[in-house]
Parts: sequence; C-alpha cells; structure tokens
Amino acid sequence: MSTDDLRYHIRIILHGKEAQNVALRDAVRLLRDHRYKIDVRVTWEEGDARRLAYEARQLGVDTVIAAGGDGTVNDVVNGSMAAEPLLAMPSLGVIPLGTANDFAASCRIPLAPLEALMLVIEIAPVPIDIAKVNHHYFLNMASGGFGAQITTSTPDELKRALGSLAYLLTGMSQFTSISAVEGSVTAPDFNWQGAFMVLGVGNGRQAGGGHELCPNALLDDGLLDLNILPKTDQQTLTNTLQYFMLGKGEVMQQQMIHRRVPWLEIEAEQSMNFNIDGEPVSSSRLRFEVQPNALRIHLPKLAPLLKVNQTGSS
Repeated sequence: MSTDDLRYHIRIILHGKEAQNVALRDAVRLLRDHRYKIDVRVTWEEGDARRLAYEARQLGVDTVIAAGGDGTVNDVVNGSMAAEPLLAMPSLGVIPLGTANDFAASCRIPLAPLEALMLVIEIAPVPIDIAKVNHHYFLNMASGGFGAQITTSTPDELKRALGSLAYLLTGMSQFTSISAVEGSVTAPDFNWQGAFMVLGVGNGRQAGGGHELCPNALLDDGLLDLNILPKTDQQTLTNTLQYFMLGKGEVMQQQMIHRRVPWLEIEAEQSMNFNIDGEPVSSSRLRFEVQPNALRIHLPKLAPLLKVNQTGSS
C-alpha cells in the first residue's frame, strides 16, 4: 500500500490489559509519522472487541488488527463475521500480546509489535478458511477432554505469571479428577463412538500454550483436522499427562485417530467442555463446519499453515 495514501484505514483493537504497551505505542506513532491512517480502540469489558470489530466492518475499515491473545483474535473474527454480510470484509492482522499466542506462534507471526505491524503493512493478505461450531466462529482450534479441562481452569493470573508452566501446575493439581468423555463423532464416511481423553478440531495446529493437537492442519485447504485420543487403559492416561505436562506429543499422536473432514458433529449424554480459541464452551451437541476462503489475513510468506509452503507443493 502507498505511504502517501491516508485513505487506507487500519484499526487496532487492543486488549485493555496492554493499553500501556510502550513498544506498541512507539510502533503506531512511527507509522503515523509515515502517513498511515491508524486508529486504536482499547477494550474495557467483555464484548468490546467484538463490538469494535463489528463497527469497523460497518464503517468500511480496510484492515482490523487484533492486538492481544488468542481470545482477542477470536472476538475480532466473530465481530467481523457478525456485521452485514454484503459489506466488504476487512483483512485481519495479529499483534501477539497474550500469554500463549498459539495461533500467532504456529503461523510465525513476530512477537515484537513493530515487526508484527510491519508485516501487516508490507505483506498482502491471503485467503484462509474460518471454522464454525454451532453459532460461534473460530480461527485456530477447538479442544475437548483433558486439555480443555486444564486450559479453562488455569487462572489468568497464573498464566501471566508463569506462562505455559501454569498449565503444568494445573494439570498436576487435577490429576485425581481426570476422566474421559463419553460421546459419538459423525463426519462424512466416518462414525466413532466411545470415551476420549482428548479431542481436537483444528483449522490451526496448536492450543494450550504450544500443544500441537492437529500438527498437520492447514488454514486454506477447505477442511478441518479431527484428532481423537480414545481412552483404552491406564497407559492412555499416562501418555496424556506426559503430553500436556512434558510436551511429549509424538507419543500421543501415535495413538490418535486422524481424519480430515469438511464438517463433523459431536454428541454426548452430558454437557461437554470445549476450549474454542481460549474461550470455554459447554454443550451436549456440537456441529463443526468449515467456511472456505472466508477471511483474508496478513501472514509471513513462509507461514507453515499455508498449502503453498508445504513440502512438495507446486
């Protein structure tokens, strides 16, 4: 985009806890000095990010940048999708300012605010898919079972203080209360019923501070990656704990059921707890589907989650 064209409008939606982020303030000031039109809106309470993203699309903002963690990105996507569908969809940028930043990390988006902002300025957006569960959109990952129990019950204060170590401490404290979830999964040419320890539905690859539940997922293939870890015996529980506490993902992946599907439904007699891009959702029936090429996003040219960057791609 031209540095002389102030008509190009960027809106940064900033999580309120980062309102005093000096590095971000300096980055915005620098680009404004180079004639970029950037406004910053700071969230104050729940629902603000969605409202501000909705408003941005209604106003014809060209690019909306989610500055925060995975939850902020999720809110911005949902707010943008809720606006009048005939209006142009703004492209999405991400400035990772959260604790885990799972989506940004898997896409290799820079952590430094200026570098992340320059990525938006310099790299044209690419079309990617959006996932939907019931009436809720998500960009990265939905996880159920033991992982969701840990990530949703870990206090924000502990995550801010200890980072990913906070999930280890929570898992250790909940060792005796771990239980499998009984349910059934239906998808095209696939039916499964039983108890699972972990279930991941990925448009992206990782959740919970770096755990790759869907290590082969792509953002632009028109499909969702489904990974199920069935409960078989005590060894399954041990391997699950090793994965979430020690990062031994290769052990768990070998025992998982893998499918790549355009939609799936999960049902259970009791309410299931899922973590959707950092947001807790509870329901006894969940329908997942993918909406291909529904969003344009600014990503590094070598982002691993794009088809063009896969080994052997033409």
